[in-house]
Order: sequence, then C-alpha cells, then structure tokens
Amino acid sequence: MQAPPPPPAPAYLYTDQWLAFDYGPAHPLRINRLAMTHELIGRLGMSQPSFPIRPADARELGAFHDPRYLDILQELSMMPQTADYYAFGLGAGDNPVFPGVFEWSALLAGASLLAGELVSMLGHPVAFNMSGGMHHALPARASGFCYVNDPAVVIKDLVNRGQRVAYVDIDAHHGDGVQWAFYDTCQVLTISLHQHPATLFPGTGLAEEMGRGDGKGYSVNVPLWPDSEDDIYISCFEEIVPPLLEAFKPDYVVTQLGVDALLADPLANLNLTTRGYGHCIRRLKELCWDRWIAIGGGGYNMINVARGWALAWAIMLGREDELPERLPQEMCERLKLREDEQWLLDPPEKLRGRYFARAQDEAKEVVSLLQREVFPILGAGKP
Repeated sequence: MQAPPPPPAPAYLYTDQWLAFDYGPAHPLRINRLAMTHELIGRLGMSQPSFPIRPADARELGAFHDPRYLDILQELSMMPQTADYYAFGLGAGDNPVFPGVFEWSALLAGASLLAGELVSMLGHPVAFNMSGGMHHALPARASGFCYVNDPAVVIKDLVNRGQRVAYVDIDAHHGDGVQWAFYDTCQVLTISLHQHPATLFPGTGLAEEMGRGDGKGYSVNVPLWPDSEDDIYISCFEEIVPPLLEAFKPDYVVTQLGVDALLADPLANLNLTTRGYGHCIRRLKELCWDRWIAIGGGGYNMINVARGWALAWAIMLGREDELPERLPQEMCERLKLREDEQWLLDPPEKLRGRYFARAQDEAKEVVSLLQREVFPILGAGKP
C-alpha cells in the first residue's frame, strides 16, 4: 500500500521584488531589513523555497480600502508628488510618496493574501510573510508608514468566506487600523499588546477600547508602560491571550509579529529580549497551529528584526534548539557589529528600567480590568 503524502510544511514567503522600493534615506523603515532577515535564515540553514508572490489586485484591496484612495495611491506611484494629498495621509514625513509606492503595497498585501490561502485552502499549518503587518493604514488614509492594511485585507477575505478570525498583535505600536476595521463585529476578535498610547504613536489602544454594538468585548487592548520587560510582557500575554483564544475558538488566527518591542528599538521603549519574544511565538504556535497566518510588522533596529524573525521562523519549523547564541561571524564582520550587538539569542539578564515598578503595577490593573469586563462576554476563564 502506498504511503500517504506528508502533511504540508510551514510555508515561507519571500521575494527580492520587495527590495526594488525605498522609503528614502532618512526614513526609519528600511525595506532592506527583509533581505537581512532572509540572509540570516539562510546562514542558519533554515531557508525554504518561497511560493510565487503576486500583487493584490484592486478588487482584493477594495475589500477594505476606498477605491478613490487606491486610485490616488496608484496615480502618485507613477508620478510622485505631495501637493493636496495630505488629507489622505500622503506626503513628507511618515508616509512619503515614492516611485512604486502602490506596487510595494500591493505586493506585500498579495503576500499576506497568499499566506491566508496557503493556510485556509491548502492546509499548511502556518504561513509566514515577513513583509506584511501594515496595521495602521485606514480605508482612505495612509498612516504610520502603512499605505495598505494587509492584515485587514486578509481578515476581510476570511470573514467574507464565513470564517471567524482572531487577530493577535505584539507590535510595540497599537494595531489601530485593524481594530477600527472590526470594532463593530463579533466575528473578529482583535488583541493588541503595545506600548501605552500616552507614550507612543498612534495614541490609541487604551484598555477601555473594547468594541461597540455586536463587537462589544471583541476588541482587547493591553497597553504597557515603558520599561515593561520580559516578565511583565509574558505575564500579560499569558493572562489574556490563551484564555481569549480558547474561548473565542477562531477558525483562523492572523498574528502581527512586529519586533519593535525588543530592547534598543529606536522608535519604542519596551524592553523585551528574545526570551520574551520567543515565549510569545512559542505559545502562538501551540494555540494557533494548523490555522496560523503569521505576518511581519514594525522593527527599526535592523539586527533586531533579523534575529527576531529568524527566531520566529525557527520556532515555526520546530528547529529552535539548533540556533546558536550568536549571529554568524560573517554577518557580524560585514555589518561591523559591536560585541553587544552580536547576540542571536539575548543572554539571560534581568532588565529593570527606571519605570519598571510603575509598569508592573499598571499591567496588573489592565489585566484585572480586562478579566472583569471582557472575559464574561466571551465566556473566558470558566472552569
């Protein structure tokens, strides 16, 4: 008797086409971080063939985005200019108009849609698109380096096919665009752990933002004060994410795996190390396997991005125990990394920033509030 074919493996998505675009020399989002991550994964012996990636088309993007906005973005992509387009969030600063900005956005959204198809239609247990996670974009407005909201586009596609979807966002910045997209529905559960909005863009994501109407209780925010390090973050994650996912019972889980919560990111002030970040990825694997659509996100220290997402991919592959403590020497020498920048896995040191005590107290209050107000709505925490 012929043996059955092996089950589909974790799916890896990468293309050098991403590297044709550039936000500009002074912009903090460096698209080359994707190439650095891909290189590190290869040097660690964990590279996989990528599936062919195509850009999302107007119909797919239009499931979430306003057609007029998409038309303008496409026009500016061919003839970049900024006059009279600030109402759409486009112009100098966070969201520059650069040649190919529409093509860049459509390509990363296409990769996220492909990740969704690989999991929901072709049976892969997880699909990882490191280029995605542009969670700030609104239907007719660019925001926070994001022109097209690929998580919302993927979730819309799944919801339109009758699926219940959970969205878990561990980026240091609040996943505002995704939250507002599904703020009124109980078919999507959004959970965001992020730096407190009083201290960081976009200024939203208070614990009191819990949804409205049919969506009351299905928007969950865990705002964390600066100097929230591994132990605080892990505790909040464990208290909130597993019980809510288990209660909601989603058909699919979309996760935004931004790495800007790691120590030394220039745009955020949380103090995670690879211990805390790796714990979250491990737990997401346990909770979401066979229904896991994993996409990238923020991260502005390029070495942190590479080592964070290499760690995430190793966990997805089940090969975390093969990782060395330090980055490959060839990369360290070429990038001229200091001694303290050469860790792949951070050493086990306890970090205690000046605001640690306040961060700890505030985190306990937020968890208590959510358990009191949100858990009963979803039936979480019941024996």
